Amino acid sequence: MSFGKLVSTAVLATLVGSTAVAEPTRWAIVIHGGAGVIERGKITAEQEAVYRASLQQAIDAGIGVLKANGTSMDAVEAAILVMEDDPHFNAGRGAVFTAQGRNELDASIMDGRTLKAGAVAGVTRTRHPISLARRVMEKTPHVMLIGDGADTFSREQGLEQVDPSFFYTEKRWQSLEEVLKERGLPIPAKPAGAGPDPAHDLVHDEGKHGTVGVVALDSQGNVAAGTSTGGLTGKLWGRVGDTPIIGAGTYASNRSCAVSGTGTGEYFIRLTVAREVCSLVQYKGMSLQAAADEVIKKQMVALGGDGGIIALTPQGEMVWSFNTEGMYRARASEGRPVEIEVYDDKR
Repeated sequence: MSFGKLVSTAVLATLVGSTAVAEPTRWAIVIHGGAGVIERGKITAEQEAVYRASLQQAIDAGIGVLKANGTSMDAVEAAILVMEDDPHFNAGRGAVFTAQGRNELDASIMDGRTLKAGAVAGVTRTRHPISLARRVMEKTPHVMLIGDGADTFSREQGLEQVDPSFFYTEKRWQSLEEVLKERGLPIPAKPAGAGPDPAHDLVHDEGKHGTVGVVALDSQGNVAAGTSTGGLTGKLWGRVGDTPIIGAGTYASNRSCAVSGTGTGEYFIRLTVAREVCSLVQYKGMSLQAAADEVIKKQMVALGGDGGIIALTPQGEMVWSFNTEGMYRARASEGRPVEIEVYDDKR
């Protein structure tokens, strides 16, 4: 599926056209599509090829914005729009199911220049939660809206609404059934309107999660971060993870760095992972890679948590760090081609 089919050229033109600036000096972008049990032998060559193509489409969307002198915020949103519409990722269409058989979506976005942020949790009818998170940031005095209130605000803002069945994919439903059987819990009825899903066999269950995220640097030296997710398969009682919590799954500041995380959110919340990485850079003078590894490979491992992050500084330093078998990820910058990675080849 091409980017043109996923995000209209009109939307992209709006994102770029509103941010005309002087000649660019530098830009950079890093994206992720989830961390987890992603290792050779556990996904097919065809699955790997599909995920690489999906990451290419998403990062190309962000690169297009940055090359046209768009802002880092615009680039983050544009890339995540692609991944929210791609059923291979756990965000938007393709999100995992709660124990009640619902798709409840979370997202957040943060501007490193102003420290403004917006987030939503438990969204069920908004096609693009990342755009709704940005509207919360720009159009309300709040940082986070949840549930029906968030979807109501979305409708009032004219954002696209869909029937909940839009987010359904057969592979994610099969994962839910497996989890509920293991727990001895009842399996709910499939969502009304859920139809055939011919592409589901190419979806990889990367450990029943797989949040997407983007960090970007624009030609004005500003960083931004955004994250979007369906959460954990079989989550209970309105559970909310780290993705919409600023400082846990998402953080951006021009004084340090921009970070987006993926993994088991409870550990990201307890460690305030995104902010902790930026604090180590800002206050301890650590390199971005050292700070990322300190939090992800030491502090999180010590707690028994799993996951990874992508991060980026205003100087253009791009890193990722994860303590799982793999993480779908890609990065690029001015004068540097797109690099796409899947596995942890250092293990």
